[in-house]
Amino acid sequence: MLNKYRTTYLLAIFSLLFIIQACVMDGDKRNEGEGPYGELVDVIDLPQIIERGKLIVLAENSSTSYFIYKGKKMGFEYELLKLFAKQIGVELEVKVVYNLDSLQTMLNRGDGDIIACNYTVTKERAERINFSEPFLYTKQVLIQRKKVEDDSDLYHTAAFIEDPSDLAGKEVHVWKNSSYYDRLMHLQEEIGDSILIEGVSGNIGGEELIEMVSTGLIDYTVSEENVAAVNERFFDNIDASVQLSVKQKIAFGLRKNSTLLLQKLNNWLTEVMKKPVYRFIYRKYFELGQYTQQYMTDNARLDGKHISSFDDIFKKEADNIGWDWRLLASVAYQESKFNPDIQGFGGAYGMMQFMPNTGPRYGVYPDSPPEIQIKGGAKKLAADEKYWGAIPDEIQRKKFTLASYNAGRGHILDAQRLAKKHGMDPNKWDNNVEVMLLNLSKREYYQDEVVRNGMMRGTTTHHYVRSVFNRYEDWKAVYK
Repeated sequence: MLNKYRTTYLLAIFSLLFIIQACVMDGDKRNEGEGPYGELVDVIDLPQIIERGKLIVLAENSSTSYFIYKGKKMGFEYELLKLFAKQIGVELEVKVVYNLDSLQTMLNRGDGDIIACNYTVTKERAERINFSEPFLYTKQVLIQRKKVEDDSDLYHTAAFIEDPSDLAGKEVHVWKNSSYYDRLMHLQEEIGDSILIEGVSGNIGGEELIEMVSTGLIDYTVSEENVAAVNERFFDNIDASVQLSVKQKIAFGLRKNSTLLLQKLNNWLTEVMKKPVYRFIYRKYFELGQYTQQYMTDNARLDGKHISSFDDIFKKEADNIGWDWRLLASVAYQESKFNPDIQGFGGAYGMMQFMPNTGPRYGVYPDSPPEIQIKGGAKKLAADEKYWGAIPDEIQRKKFTLASYNAGRGHILDAQRLAKKHGMDPNKWDNNVEVMLLNLSKREYYQDEVVRNGMMRGTTTHHYVRSVFNRYEDWKAVYK
């Protein structure tokens, strides 16, 4: 009986998601095409791209393709193509594709020049478009919730899969037009049993399906191993240990008649993948932690008398901006555990984790001493709080400040606009704007016309604000 209700509930949820997405896409016509894969336009090749002065990329709003972090455009594929665009002397323009079913249609009708969305090379796709030299090799893996030994995880109602053969009779949700769907179809033959493959529309992104697994809305999905590795940092209850395929090629997609662009891109990829810059970009996204890899240092004392080795500096700089020094120290602890030499995601550096394009504005560089790092962090927090000056409640204002320090103002403004649109208080963080921040990982929200900065994983910033404030409240009771 419970399974019957659960199935009905899931069907209702997916029907609602599909209706919402259909309405969104019908409203702005962004992903329509003339046919299944679009009519091939007249030649738009390397000479035409150079003449117009820009290379147009069709990208997915995801953690590996393209996203905005602390106001900075990022993504593994985005950074590679930005270097390529510079090489051929043009600007890079990104068009976010909201319906992945339309990728080849949009490419062939000339809406963009290159597909960049962690696109797996398949025989079927290669009949319709060209692929560049592969720049990644990765396996497909099953995404499921981690195995638990008791009933403490309310979401964990599904069997834990330890071998692909265990998928017999299990329901797996994947993008219908993906290589995952094809792989599951073949896997059925290999295990000699049926898998209940639920093919979903391209309006539901792969990372949304991963989040649905984490929250218990669905039990299983499939992803590339590199994408799974990134998302395991967002969702600590997912498991991606079961491999479903051999290594597959990830490459850029191009029109069949863009032969000169393909040749130029292939030659460039062959050379750049031998250079340290490729290794640096790869390591940034797939080997470094998504956020600061934090290690306890001797600077964190927490002995009942001192929070850190830098307490006097925290007191001085907090006094300069009118903050409680324990709150400022809590920010530094959250960012780096008081490690002034740490390097984090996106090139963030130091105790206060400044981005390379932000630190110099506050006099902070990678080799700045701790006192300069703390001083710069205090100035940045003061500037952010001033920006949110219209919020009357001091505690709520500081929570907005912490959120924008962690994620950048753009995403917080998006969440604020969504809160207002949905009848919530846009000047209250708790149970209002923070709710909409969490929703920014869902297409039905980040495709809303009031959203200007795209998708984000709001769970990290939500946790950040709560952790900093909870720690601050604890420290107030201990440290004078």
